[in-house]
Amino acid sequence: MKIDLKSLTSKELEKLVGDAKKALANARARDRAKARKAAEKAAAEYGFSLNELSAEIKAASKPRKTKAKAPAKKGKPQFANPEDPSQTWTGKGRQPNWYRAAIENGTAPETMAI
Repeated sequence: MKIDLKSLTSKELEKLVGDAKKALANARARDRAKARKAAEKAAAEYGFSLNELSAEIKAASKPRKTKAKAPAKKGKPQFANPEDPSQTWTGKGRQPNWYRAAIENGTAPETMAI
């Protein structure tokens, strides 16, 4: 079945989309019913009902309790700006502009160490 979509009006296209969605929902329902019947048949071969097996699965998959993570601790400052001691840096992560500028001007990192 081939439909010439270019020749359809917007109203006809909307109806076609709606019909396709309904058909897809019906096809999924049929597939779900077939799968359920097949699962019931397989469970019955071993002497179980599907409800018994699904109850066991639900009981086995209890939600796990997770420990709350402690907030990350701030590192101790390792370096201080010689011009403004309130500006510090831990030595980890991106270098602050004042540190980078001091190094470029020839200041040794040891002189800025706290």
